[in-house]
Formats: sequence, C-alpha cells, structure tokens
Amino acid sequence: MSSSFCLSSSRNSTTPEALLVQNSHLYLPRRRLCVLLHNEIPLRKVKPLSLVRLGSHGFVHPSAAISPFAEAEGEGVEDIARPDDEKSENELPGMAQAFHISSRTASAISVCIAVAAFCFPFFMKSLGMGLDLKTKALSYGTLLFGFYMAWNIGANDVANAMGTSVGSGALTLRQAVLTAAVLEFSGALLMGSHVTSTMQKGILVANVFQGKDTLLFAGLLSSLAAAGTWLQVASYYGWPVSTTHCIVGSMVGFGLVYGGTGAVFWSSLARVTSSWVISPVMGAMMSFLVYKCIRRFVYSAPNPGRAAAAAAPIAVFLGVTGISFAAFPLSKTFPVAVAQALACGTVGAIIVYRIIRKQVGHLLDKSNTCELGAKEETSSSKNIGFLSDIAGPKGDQLEIVYGVFGDMQVLSACFMSFAHGGNDVSNAIGPLAAALSILQGGLSGSEIVIPNDVLAWGGFGIVAGLAMWGYRVIATIGKKITELTPTRGFAAEFAAASVVLVASKLGLPISATHTLVGAVMGVGFARGLNSVRAETVREIVTSWVVTIPAGAMFAVIYTWILTKLLSFIL
Repeated sequence: MSSSFCLSSSRNSTTPEALLVQNSHLYLPRRRLCVLLHNEIPLRKVKPLSLVRLGSHGFVHPSAAISPFAEAEGEGVEDIARPDDEKSENELPGMAQAFHISSRTASAISVCIAVAAFCFPFFMKSLGMGLDLKTKALSYGTLLFGFYMAWNIGANDVANAMGTSVGSGALTLRQAVLTAAVLEFSGALLMGSHVTSTMQKGILVANVFQGKDTLLFAGLLSSLAAAGTWLQVASYYGWPVSTTHCIVGSMVGFGLVYGGTGAVFWSSLARVTSSWVISPVMGAMMSFLVYKCIRRFVYSAPNPGRAAAAAAPIAVFLGVTGISFAAFPLSKTFPVAVAQALACGTVGAIIVYRIIRKQVGHLLDKSNTCELGAKEETSSSKNIGFLSDIAGPKGDQLEIVYGVFGDMQVLSACFMSFAHGGNDVSNAIGPLAAALSILQGGLSGSEIVIPNDVLAWGGFGIVAGLAMWGYRVIATIGKKITELTPTRGFAAEFAAASVVLVASKLGLPISATHTLVGAVMGVGFARGLNSVRAETVREIVTSWVVTIPAGAMFAVIYTWILTKLLSFIL
C-alpha cells in the first residue's frame, strides 16, 4: 500500500485507505498544519497497519484530526489512537522507544557512556598526579561521585530548557537532546563557575567543621550521592525537581546530624522553601498574561500571520535587552550599559526578523492578498476582551503563526540550555572540587578554584544523563501537565525566563524548575482549569515538598557509611 494517498471528503467512505486512517496512529511531521479529514489532503509516512486488525477498534469519525496539533487552539477534535501499536512500542526499553532506535543501539550507547565514565578519570590531571596510590584511588572515587550527580542533573533538570519545545513539536526529542548536549556541555565548560564556596549556597556554617577534614570530605561525597539518589528516583517517575534543592537538603541533613543546629543557616533554608510557592505562582501569572496577549493581539488580528511575524522581533528585543543588561553588564556606567543593552536587543530583533522572512516570507506575501476580506471583521475584533476565549487561526495563517513561534521557541530553548549548563553544573562540581581539594591538601579558606577538566567532566555527566534518561522528565514538562503547541510553549518559556531573570536581579528566592512548571500550568489555566491535569500537578508538588527531607535522610545514611569506610582506609 502506498504511504501517500488522498482521502475522499465523503462522510461514508469505506475504502481501505479510509479505514486505515480511522484506526491507525499517523506519524506526521510535528511542524505541520492541523488539518481535518473533511478536505482532500495528502498523508505522509502513514505507518502500515494490517486491515485484519481493524475490526477490533472503534471507528473514528472522518473529521478527526490527523495532526499532533489537533486541539491546538480549542478546535475540539480528538487525536486518533492505536492501542495495539502503542503496546508493541512500549515493550521496547525506554531509551529505544523515546529515540525510535533499536534496543541493541540503545544498549550500545549506554555501554559506551559507562565505559567512558570509568576510563576518562585516568586521563584527568585532577586525579592527582604524583600522589600516593591511596589518594589517587580516593580521587578516582570522588570523580565518579561527581559524575553520578551530574548525570542525574542531565536526566532531570535539562527538561527546563527542552521540555516545552518537545511537547509543542518545535523540536523532536532527538533534535532536542543533540542540541542540548552541545549547548549544555559548552555552557558548563565556558560559563561554569570557576570559583565556588565549599559550603554550597550558604547553607552550612564553615567554622563548625574546621579541623574536621575527614568528616567534611565524607559529608561532601554524601551530599553528592544523596542528591543524585533522589534525583534518580524523581527522574524515574518523571518528576521535575530542583537540583539546587536536592543539594541544599543533603547538606542540611549532614550539617544537622554532624554539626548541630548551629551548623545551618536557617534563614537561607527558609528562603529556599519559600521558593516552592513564589516560583510557580510567579511563573503561572506571567505565562497566563503572555499567552492571553498572544491570543488577544495575534489571534484576533485581521492577519494573524503578519501579527505573529511583527510580535516576534519585539519579544526578541525585550528578551535580549533584558538579558544583556541583567546578566552581562557591558559597562559600569548605567546610561552606557542601558544604551549597549538596547543596541544588543536591536541587533537580535533585526536578525530574527530576517530569519522569519526567510522561513515564512512566501506565506506572508500570500496572506496579504486575503487581508482585504479579513478587514471586514476588524470592527468586531476590536470589542474582544483580554480574557475572552478567542478561536485560533486556520489554514495558512495557522502555519505562519506556528512557524514563527516554533522558531522563537527553539531560540529561547537554546539560550536556556546554554545558561543551564553554566549555572547548574556547579551543583555537581562544587562539592566535587571541594572534596578533591580536601583530599589533595589544596583547600585554603572558604573558596577553591575549579579546574577546566573538572568543568568538562561535569558537562560530560550532564550530557550523558540527558541522553540516557532525559526523555522521562521532558515528557512530563512537555506532555503530561497540559497540551502544548508552539504558541503555548513559547509563552511558558518566555515567561519562565523573564521571571528567573527579574527575580535573580532582585535577589528573590527562585527555582528555575518550579518557575517553568508553574509557567506551563499558567498556559493551561489560560485555556481553562480543565486543561491542566490535576493528578500530574499533585505528583509534582509532592515531589517538591519531599525533596529536601529526602536529600537530608540519604545524606545522613551515606555519611555514616562513608565515615566507617574512611576510618579503615585513612
């Protein structure tokens, strides 16, 4: 049977092709229009299905949508499901199923990563050249502890950058992983914090542990192992949790048990726990407003495609200007810094405008010929309220809107991925570098310098975790909270990035993970309360609350075990 054919618009069509469409799961490119079977359309890459099995499934009305964007903007149509094929696909291992590769290939990739993780430390200067065999062996084990933590950061936290892009269809899972792998590693190596405090995030009082190097060494390793353990549990169930909170919980548990109540900065801990409420609420409010603005000023415009193409450079201008001013101050003089940030925003907006014209310019020119007919409805659109439910665009206009916001979402995801690699890699390599300094006698004061090979080691761990298990949390962010499209995904990412940027500048306690989850929920709330899956939200919130106690409990257990082992070794 040919994989490309046309369907008749007749409601009562009973051709084999029509039966196949009614009962099969169609594999179409994610960046295509939401089309209905009322019209004659070419189908691409239809997966063959034996007609013998068609009788076991209920028939679907011919007007059912065949695109992943079937319910893109409230059209009320349902996707076509094929339980038998889903069941056969689910029999594959998770990694093979996620990337559409054979189980043998998935196993080979996992084995290669494991071999590299065990072999690379022998070529690192941080292993301790010229030291005795015992110190080298402990350094080797310390590097593996750091890799384990970095692996779990990649498996869980990278979903912050790529989850919405995959869920909306702007990127396939394979494209997202490959893109994030390059950017996460680059961010970790180029922007990773070279100087870090041995008492991460100001949670522990350093003076309490002076003269107790063995105990501090065991506590740092236990914090890495404890945070990694809880992250692995959370990743297995697809829960997006904060890696920073995992490290904080681990160090709090270690400090309380082995240093007493005076070893913990309780005010810092209170700020961390307050972010459980502040982060998702601010993210939800911001994404709600952004998505409502898109629906009000883009969807209700006489020409939604042109409105989207005009809005994209404005969003880039605001984003690049804010990032340049807040994160990369180009001058110490305030007026000059503002001018330079505005210049960077202008350049970014011009580049994006040219990219959009190149990508969808032919569709924009085509849509201009239809604008005269649309102007007759302009007067009615002017009376639409900000919170009104507005129907989404159709036809070429929908393709333009999704094309523009899909490209915008990819750009924002790339930036978030690069920044994430530079920021959160310190959660793994900070305690790792501190433990190596204690072990090799290089710890002085409260600060240490992180070597480049350790930064690269942490970046490799993040990439490995992303490749092997990252799809689990990406599925939760992109699929299980609410249905995402390019416009919804962009609204969530843009809102989350804005909130994190402003909150960091103001010194507010914020979590990027919690903010993004809240932003995705806010987009769902903008479509109605029923658009957010309450069960998924309850699981996520529960995992947030349990994170710090779980990290503390694991840290206490691991510290007790390690102190016993070190007493025999040292």
